[in-house]
This record gives sequence, C-alpha cells and structure tokens, in this order.
Amino acid sequence: MLKPFLEANRVEAGCDEVGRGCLAGPVVAAAVILPADYTNPWINDSKKLGKKQREDLIEEIKDKALAWQIAEASVAEIDKINILNASFLAMTRAVQGLVHTPEHLLIDGNRWKSSLTIPHTCVIKGDGKYASIAAASILAKVYRDQFMESLAIEYPAYAWERNAGYPTKAHRLGLELSGDCIWHRKSFRLLKKQVIMDL
Repeated sequence: MLKPFLEANRVEAGCDEVGRGCLAGPVVAAAVILPADYTNPWINDSKKLGKKQREDLIEEIKDKALAWQIAEASVAEIDKINILNASFLAMTRAVQGLVHTPEHLLIDGNRWKSSLTIPHTCVIKGDGKYASIAAASILAKVYRDQFMESLAIEYPAYAWERNAGYPTKAHRLGLELSGDCIWHRKSFRLLKKQVIMDL
C-alpha cells in the first residue's frame, strides 16, 4: 500500500508526467488531490499496472479525488523549450487547473521548476511511494495512450496504438518507410539521427 501523504493535515497534490522519452506526441501531466484517508491497494506506479488495470482505476480516481486535472505541452513547445522544461510546463498547467489550490506539491522526480509559488517536495520514483503521485501517473498515462491511439488511425505507419510514440522497432520502421510527420518531435536526437540516416 502506498503512503497517503507526506505530511498530515495539509492539502497535498501529487504530480507526474508521461511521454518524456517518446519520439512523437505531447508530454502529458496530471495533478491529483486525494482525501487524506483514501486507500486503494491497486493504486500504484502506472508502469507496474496493465492497461486494463489502469483503465479500471480511472473513474475510481476521478470520483474519489478532491480534485484532479490533466494537461499537456505540445510538440511545438517541446521543440522550442526542450522536453524537460515542457514536462515542467505540463505539470504546472495541471496544478493550475485544479479546482482546489493545494498547500503542497509532491513532484515525481528529482527536480522541479515552475512559476508556481506553492511549496513542493521532489520524490524520486514517487509514483511507487505516494498514492497521489501514482494516481496522477495513471490519469496521465491513460489519457496519453488513448490520445496516441486516436492519432494512429490517421497515421498508421508508426504503430502508435501499440507503442504510444516510444522508439520501438515498429515505430523506427515506420520512420524509415514513411518519414516523420507533424506529431514527431524534430528536436529529439534519436529522430534527428533517423532523419539524417534517411537522407
């Protein structure tokens, strides 16, 4: 069972993002405020859950959370400010979209930069330690996976319905055969290398 909070008697929001390592698509973040007494043994790091488990937890999280929000940073923003800063931007937008302002943020990872003045704690592998961060990771991953699946209908060459934009063999083959598209992150080193090889 993951920890319900870092410190009792304050409103904490867990924040996480998904899609940093992808070659295509936006980076997506979520912020979640759970009740202090909320428990669910199935809530865990989204990467440790199967697709059906994650999807089954979505309505539970949205229903039981005091507040939740999903936000993203676009491919253009990723290429302009780099993926790390775009991840921070997406998380900032998610927190800003919460209907309740948290008193403290639990950020998954080892660093955080934002225009927000809310106190925060960075937690390495926090999605496997705190329920609110894990819930945020689940919301973000399901949203992004479904978004990439919808794009795969229009761009079938890259198998995004299976890889969500990550650099799998099928995705790389699609790049070799069809080149890149508007949803690819042109600033990514792996994509630049792929494009150079195709010339």
